[in-house]
Amino acid sequence: MDFPVELFPLSWHVVATLITLVALISAVRRTQWSEVLESESKLGVGFGLAVVLTFLWSLRAGVLPGLNLHLLGAMVACLLLGPRLALCALALSLTGLAINGGIEWAAWPLNFVTMVLVPVLLANGFRRVVERFLPRHFFVFIFVIAFAGSALVVLLSGLFVTSLLGLTGVYPWWKLMSEYLPFFLLLSFAEGWLSGALTAAFVVYKPAWVAAFDDQSYLDR
Repeated sequence: MDFPVELFPLSWHVVATLITLVALISAVRRTQWSEVLESESKLGVGFGLAVVLTFLWSLRAGVLPGLNLHLLGAMVACLLLGPRLALCALALSLTGLAINGGIEWAAWPLNFVTMVLVPVLLANGFRRVVERFLPRHFFVFIFVIAFAGSALVVLLSGLFVTSLLGLTGVYPWWKLMSEYLPFFLLLSFAEGWLSGALTAAFVVYKPAWVAAFDDQSYLDR
């Protein structure tokens, strides 16, 4: 999903830049940085996640010229760090990808919206819906939020970027629907299994690293 700058008109990049600025400024201002800086574990998890995702985003498969598929990691980032800090960590990953030449700097804002902002919003929204309507149970957290939620985020993100590409007219709709969007179904299974396994491992061995997990809510009840 890391798009080259020439795929979209200039107006789209301007809008993406404005959205990116608003999202990052809001995330930075609303994050309790004093607590983050005092917590070595949260800092380590944030930087570690940023490095790992930079590597994973570099491992991508090309489907069509200029279009690539790769894991997202948005749900894991939200569960470990919370949505605001997840935006910051994934922004660091995207910056690392740009430094390595994986994306163009001019396309950074647009890729931030499609690879970071939208997936994080979807992940956080899905978690809130599950917590609102389903009981807070350990298996609900692992299998519904971490596993199924990660897969759903990939599918919805794929539908979002496919719609953007269709609206630009770079590729015809039929080609996107037949040769691009279906691959997100395969990617969603991989994302779901990896996210579920990683989340389960963190919850069992390092529950303090998982910001969204609370022992009293998910275990004591």
